[in-house]
Amino acid sequence: MAVSEPAGGPVVVKLGGEVVQGPHLAAIAADVAELRAGGTPVVMVHGGGPQATDLQKRLGQTPKIVGGRRITDQDTLEVMKMIVAGKVNVDLCAALVAAGAKPVGLHGASACTVLATKRPPTVVSGGGPDPVDFGFVGDVVGLNDALIALLTRDGYVPVLACLGADQRGNLYNINADAVANQVAIRLDARALVLVTDVPGVMRDIADPSSRIGRLTVADGRRAIEEGVVTKGMIPKLEESFAAIAQGVRAVHIVGKLAKGDLTRAVKTPGEVGTVLVA
Repeated sequence: MAVSEPAGGPVVVKLGGEVVQGPHLAAIAADVAELRAGGTPVVMVHGGGPQATDLQKRLGQTPKIVGGRRITDQDTLEVMKMIVAGKVNVDLCAALVAAGAKPVGLHGASACTVLATKRPPTVVSGGGPDPVDFGFVGDVVGLNDALIALLTRDGYVPVLACLGADQRGNLYNINADAVANQVAIRLDARALVLVTDVPGVMRDIADPSSRIGRLTVADGRRAIEEGVVTKGMIPKLEESFAAIAQGVRAVHIVGKLAKGDLTRAVKTPGEVGTVLVA
């Protein structure tokens, strides 16, 4: 059942690197331009994992992944700067320009738009019993919300790469979902939209008709416990629950979008993808 569009701050849209290089980017960009033209402020956050892995391999580096998380040494950080703050950000901005929007590419060192601190060694699931030092990986501790507000007020679309910086100019690689969650929380977003390579939370991943249109946090936890939700969707749901617990009104999980789908997901939650609510 659809629920009414919530009021509040901007719509935050997060794209994974696989979406930026995929066939649905033009449709997503068109919808962002339409939302922005209709008066809805939009802030975009993106990753670039597949592109970074590809460049690492071409450079003779071996990506080190522990518990699904990338260890970022100095060489890997250089790749992330080239790919995330470079190629992927430029490609996404170019698609938005083609759709008629006014994107502004940003990263952590852009006036500390994403303020971060180095993550201490941490025990992670799938990483064994000992704390793992992820290197130049950070956690978001603040945003330059004044800069973001200045841009959105004048009709621009901030496009944030998932790189953070501290006030000494140190750079950190940050998971794009974590950046998007913190942006949504700190900007009091009316909605957080996670664009993936699947059309939502499914009871049966092979059956598109099994899409679950609306999930409460309790329903989502039950779906995980009962094995209805599996694999990569589990951490995405768990991160979404954490964002909702910290005040995000709704999290939308959508994917494989045609033109108009992103707009419908925001305006009539549950009609496209899956909307998660408290």
